[in-house]
Order: sequence, then structure tokens, then C-alpha cells
Amino acid sequence: MKPQVICVPGSVAPAAQRYRPLIDRVGDAAELHLKDLEVYGEPRPPAGYSIEEELAAIDGLADSKGLSRFHLVGYSGGGFISLAYAGTRPRRLSSLALFEPAQIPGRLTDEEQAFFSMLRGKLEGLRGDQFMSTFVREQVKPGAVVPPPPPGPVSPEMQKRPAGIAALIQAFQAYSFERETLRTAAFPVFYGYGDLSHEEQELKAGILARLFADIHVQRYAGVHHFVPAEQIYTEAHVRALRDMWERAES
Repeated sequence: MKPQVICVPGSVAPAAQRYRPLIDRVGDAAELHLKDLEVYGEPRPPAGYSIEEELAAIDGLADSKGLSRFHLVGYSGGGFISLAYAGTRPRRLSSLALFEPAQIPGRLTDEEQAFFSMLRGKLEGLRGDQFMSTFVREQVKPGAVVPPPPPGPVSPEMQKRPAGIAALIQAFQAYSFERETLRTAAFPVFYGYGDLSHEEQELKAGILARLFADIHVQRYAGVHHFVPAEQIYTEAHVRALRDMWERAES
């Protein structure tokens, strides 16, 4: 049986858009199952939305496919959710692949706290385009070029994003997690990030490298958090993921 992979996107692009280059480059080597975020299941985030809802939904997708174990791929907000899943359901994972998780669940270090307090402060009170432009600008290095949004009217799906991102940030803060549980992980981990992203991504890589026993960290040149997906899931990146999946399967 070929590797079975569940892919969880971030808070901006839906899974089909985020992971299209990965699907195309993996081809028949693995079977990828896309899992959009529950926070976008309705026009507005559900009342009382929590990270537990996202974890249960991954369980539900895996169960519906008959998967007792699988590989998990997470980007940005989906990276936070994937780390939470890894700590609470480690026996279901064969491997974990992350690209720039939005945050590591659990108690923040002083350096992490300083960054996220700054980000929340700058987003407070903003709506719509102002919210999104600030959200993007504060997560790349100064001077990094961020492509403008496509011209034309904003799709109904993208109109959900500011409220969904705000709900995710609140859910991250509310989620109770013990980072030390990650030390017991028996599966390999891949962590990728871009050299044009905020240095906070490098900080998180160091934190996870001290927690996971089997982790490979890769920095990609000329890449930041918001480049098109094909610039993230390059041939080299996908080859690294396939190598990890094959090693985990064997």
C-alpha cells in the first residue's frame, strides 16, 4: 500500500490550492487526502470554535478512509493543528511534515511571546483588507516582496479569512498543551521554512529540534510564508518528503 498522507492547510489558501503542487509532484507515489479547516465550514467561525474540533475532524477523515496510521502534512495554521495532533495522538502518525507552522502549541518562550503579542496588538481592531495586509506584512522580513492580491472582486471563500484568522489566533491561545509530550514521538519529522520569513520561524525550528528526537530542518532561499505554493513544494522539497515517508514506511 502506498503512503497515505493527510494534508492540512493554513488560514489563507484552501487545501486544494495550497497542496496542488505537492499533489502534482508526488504523483502516484503516495495518496494525499486534503483536509480543509473546520473554522471555514460556515460563513462565520462557529461559536466556541476550538482546536479540539480540528483534531476530531482529522480523526474523522482518517477513520472514513480506514487509516489507523498515516503521514501528516501541515502548513501555517495547519502546522499548529498538526503539532497538536502529534502530541495528543502520536500512535496514529507515521511521520510529520511542517512548513512554517503558525505557532507551536503550549507555553510560549519569552521570545515567542514578544512576537505574538506584537502581532496581536497590530491586528487589534483591524478588519478586511487592513487586517490581511498587516497579517501578511508582519510575518515576513523587512524588505521582502509580497505579491499583491489578485485583481477583481474577493471570492466568498476569501471573505471568510479575516474572521477565521482571528478565531484561529484566539483558539491557539486557549488551547492547553504540554510541549514535553513531543519528546516521546517515535516518528520522523520534517520542518521547512524560508529565509525571507520573520526570524520567528527560525526560532520555532530550534525549539522543535530540542523536542523531537528525529527531525530534519531545511531552510529555503528566496522563500517566505506567502509565496505561491509552487515555490514552497518544489521538486527538492517534495523529494525530501517522499524520502521521509518511504523511510517511515520501512
